[in-house]
Amino acid sequence: MMSQEALQLKSVGGTHVGMRRKNNQDSFLVDDSLGLWVVADGMGGRAAGEVASQQAVETVHEMVLAGLRRSREAGELASTLPSVAIARRILESAVQAATYMVFGLAEQDQAKSGMGTTLSAALRVKEGLLLAQVGDSRIYRVRGGEASQLTEDHTLINWQLAQGIITPEEAQRSRQKNVITRAVGNRDYVQVDLLPCDVVAGDKFLLCSDGLHGYLGQREVGEFVSQGGDGAVQAMIDLANDRGGKDNITVLIVEAAAAAAAGA
Repeated sequence: MMSQEALQLKSVGGTHVGMRRKNNQDSFLVDDSLGLWVVADGMGGRAAGEVASQQAVETVHEMVLAGLRRSREAGELASTLPSVAIARRILESAVQAATYMVFGLAEQDQAKSGMGTTLSAALRVKEGLLLAQVGDSRIYRVRGGEASQLTEDHTLINWQLAQGIITPEEAQRSRQKNVITRAVGNRDYVQVDLLPCDVVAGDKFLLCSDGLHGYLGQREVGEFVSQGGDGAVQAMIDLANDRGGKDNITVLIVEAAAAAAAGA
C-alpha cells in the first residue's frame, strides 16, 4: 500500500446562499498544505448563524495549527503527519475550543443567544484521515465511483430510527427533519465523533452541508463527486438549487492522488 506521505490531497470547494435564504450561514475551510478541511452550517437568528459557523471554522483552524506546532516542539511527531492518537487529542480539543468560543459569544450578546453550528472536519494523519463530526453536515468517501457516508447525522430523526421509534417511511414524512441533537456552541461542551479512515490514491471525499445532501441520493453523490474538480462542485450546487434550494449549500471535494501523478 502506498504510504500516506506519497499521496497528495488537494481540494476544491464552493458555497451558495440557495434560492430561499437571504444570507449564507454556512462557512468552510480548505488548507491543503496543513491537511485540514472543514464545513460548518450555522443556526441562529439575524446574523448569529454566520457568526457561529465562521467563528467555529476559524477557531478549529487556529487550534489545530497550534496543537501540531506544540507536538513538533515536544518531539511527538516522528514524521510530517501526526498519528491518529495525537490527532485525536488535537482535533477534539480544537472542536471543544470552538464550542466554548461560540457559547461564550452568545452569552455576551443576547441577540446571539442560542446560536450554534454543525461541524464536519477532516485532518490528515499518518494512517489516512481523522474525521470529526457534530451535527448533520456530512462527509462521504467515493471510491471506485461508489459513495459511502462516513459520518452519522446527529438528528432527532436519526435517533428515532436507531431506537425503532419510527420507520424509514415515517422519517421521510416527518416534519422534524431539521432538529439536530448536537451542535457546536449551544452549550459549553459537545460530544464529538472522531472517526479514522484510510485513504488510497483515487479516493475522493465530499464534505457538505445539509443544503446539498438533502437533495442528492447516495448514488448521485458517487456520480457527481467522481467527476472531480470545480465542475463537480458547481454541478452539485446547481442541482440542489434546481431541486428547491431551500437552504444554504456548501460543497467541498478533497481528492487523493499519487504525488508524481498529481504533479505531472
